Amino acid sequence: MRSDIIISLAQVPVAKGDVVKNLSSHLAMIEQSSSFGADVVLFPELSLTGYELELVQELAFSQEPLNFAELSQASVKHNLIVIAGCPLKTESSIKPTIGAVICFPNGTIDFYSKQYLHDGEEKYCSPGSEDYLFNVKGNLIGLAICADFSYPEHSFRVAERDADVYIASVLISDSGFEADAKILSNIAFTHKFPVLLSNHISPTGGWVACGNDTVWDASGQVVLSSESKEQCLVLCTITGHEVSVAKT
Repeated sequence: MRSDIIISLAQVPVAKGDVVKNLSSHLAMIEQSSSFGADVVLFPELSLTGYELELVQELAFSQEPLNFAELSQASVKHNLIVIAGCPLKTESSIKPTIGAVICFPNGTIDFYSKQYLHDGEEKYCSPGSEDYLFNVKGNLIGLAICADFSYPEHSFRVAERDADVYIASVLISDSGFEADAKILSNIAFTHKFPVLLSNHISPTGGWVACGNDTVWDASGQVVLSSESKEQCLVLCTITGHEVSVAKT
């Protein structure tokens, strides 16, 4: 049985390569998300380090729970799922993946690695090979990292597993947002599930990110966009395939 859930999309400033500072910002946004009753908080692509491809080898995390103790403790304390972006070391390649750590309120920690790389990322990173879906109060949620959503086969596979929601952790620039928004709207329309986007607001990796955290409903219509590069939360309440959204 599906119950209502609240997903918090975090627009948070990110400092280049400064994991300590970025972690502090994450913890504050996790606490704030909890105060609004969020069940999940989603951060942008490589949010713990910034999108700094030349630094991913140096900054990559081993997939060991102890490396994410503070995020996990915050997840447990505030009783919500935390999804943060970071480069991940992998046994299958000397190059790290562009990954996400997923911390659950029961103390479990999972990992996902971006499967579809943008041109140029392959110089520094290796691709993942497995989709990632998780359950929240009977709602099955599929996770994409940036270019994943540009490949229709990704969202089709997620839909084939009967996902209820599709969430994307991304870095999108001003110039790229219109085209990417059309893709995400089409994903929502095609698969008849809500699509949620969490984007950077800080310049990172040579890109000027545009913010604009956005929620599309199951018909592909924009329910709400932050329409800003300001630090904020976009809070999306999902009831079945119906969505309501507020910005803090």
